[in-house]
Parts: sequence; structure tokens; C-alpha cells
Amino acid sequence: MVPIFLAPVVGIANVVPVMAVGMIFANGSRVAAFWREIHWPYARRILLVGLPTCVAGAYAYTLLEARWVALLLGTFFVVSVPVRRLLARAGWRLQARGVTVAGAGFGFVNGSMTGVGLLLISMLMAAGLQGAALIATDAIVSVIMGVAKIALFGSVARLDVDLALAGVLIGLCTAPGAFIARRLLALVPLKVHTAFMDVIVLAGGASFLWRAFA
Repeated sequence: MVPIFLAPVVGIANVVPVMAVGMIFANGSRVAAFWREIHWPYARRILLVGLPTCVAGAYAYTLLEARWVALLLGTFFVVSVPVRRLLARAGWRLQARGVTVAGAGFGFVNGSMTGVGLLLISMLMAAGLQGAALIATDAIVSVIMGVAKIALFGSVARLDVDLALAGVLIGLCTAPGAFIARRLLALVPLKVHTAFMDVIVLAGGASFLWRAFA
């Protein structure tokens, strides 16, 4: 939701760099809150190939056709929930090698856009992660990729002091939510949390589709 309200303030071209800064704080607070739950094997596999493609995506993000990207992502999110549930009933899981391959694609998309964390959530859920492990692993991958994006944007003069400060303010406002979420997660049954995440993925897909056809 944040990029929708942020675009009129900083300009569409500056949304990705500003959100890269802001999400460092938002995801960093989740890392601090759920540090012990991080699934490091999956995190390392995703970052091994995803970090270089993230830098490449950040460099090329101004060249991408936003409407088509939104259409593809929205379709993926909407389809991913029923497909994942069907595969889960069949006992299928995204294996370690599949996580590595998917990480490369996610890295590029994450570097070139903002608000695509749902893609990583879908990948990790398909790999079998749930609950706190899902949140923690998503957060550490997002933080490390976020640092790489900030370094790239700064090196090509797409992120100045004013934009960086805007990102810091956004991040500081969202950071406390991670610690509230940790307490709530301990009270919420795993099935309820998984269903809630499915609703978020579907809502995110609908949002992308709306942007594609708006």
C-alpha cells in the first residue's frame, strides 16, 4: 500500500529507491524480532543467485514496462494460491534446487520493483516454511537485497540525501509492527496464519492486476 501513496509525493521514478531504504528498517525490525527462526539454508540458496540478479534488476528497472510486469505478477499471485494448495494436497514441495532457481528470478524482479515481497512469501510457502520461520527468512533475504539495491541506486545518483531521509522516516514508522506481530503470532494457530497469508497474496495479486489495467 505504501508505494501507492508515496508516488505522488516523491515521483514514480523515485518510489523504488525510497522504498528500498524504508524496507531496510521494516524488514530489519522483523529480523530482530524473529532472528532465531531464520531458515538459513533457504536464505543462503536464494541469496547465492538472487543477490547478483537483484543488482542487475535494480540497474535495469527504469527500462521495464511497468504495465506488463504488473500484469504478470498479478496473475502469478492469484494463480499461486490455488496451485500451491493443490500441490500441497498431492504432497509436493518446492525442493532446495527449485528454491535456488526461483531465487534468481525473484532477485531480478525485487531489484527492479517494489512491493514484490509477496513473490518471496509464495516461494517460501511452497518450500514448506510457515509461521515465524516464513516471516524471519523472508525478512533476512529482503534486508540483504535491500542493502544491495541502495548501494546501486546511490552509485548511479538515483538516491540523494532527501530521498534517503524520506525512506528512513517511512521505515521508522513501520518498524514497531514487527514486535507486535511476534506477540500476535504466538497466539494465532498455524492454519489461521497460513490462510491469512493466502488472503494477502490474493489481495496483492488483485492490486497488481488493477495497476496493469488502470
